[in-house]
Amino acid sequence: MPYAIVDKVNGALFLFDERGRLLTSVPALIGIAIGDEASPGIGSKKLGEIGPAEKTTPAGRFLAKFGLAFGRERILWVDYATSVAIHPIPADSAKSENRRERMLSSTPDDNRITFGCINVAKIFYGKLLKPLFQKKGGYVYIMPDSKPLDEVFPRLRVHVLGGSAQGG
Repeated sequence: MPYAIVDKVNGALFLFDERGRLLTSVPALIGIAIGDEASPGIGSKKLGEIGPAEKTTPAGRFLAKFGLAFGRERILWVDYATSVAIHPIPADSAKSENRRERMLSSTPDDNRITFGCINVAKIFYGKLLKPLFQKKGGYVYIMPDSKPLDEVFPRLRVHVLGGSAQGG
């Protein structure tokens, strides 16, 4: 299956085909709050009820599939239970948020603006991501902000090259 890796620290998304070939990398906007867990019950809250500290993009491995969102728009749901999706910058986003400008800036420091979803450019979404994930979906790996990598991805084992730490 195709997959995407979301690098929250660097505000980027890397897209791979089903053979593991890197197709492209693009800037991405992510949740305003630093954190690797979704707040309990976040998926059932209205946007106006979500506090600043709850606006995280959770870290982990997710099987993403297309489905309907509010307004009957089809989006790529990363984690439906926590209302996290990958979608283009919303047309109705507040002009004061400067989402397009944030995405185009040379630094990832301003890429934290969403409620937890991952925003990407409309052209990337329509021409690359959507066709690749349309039929069967794909995996989305969201790298952690602060948790150790092996805590978020427990099956991943980090090995020291050249032998073990105990001389093996």
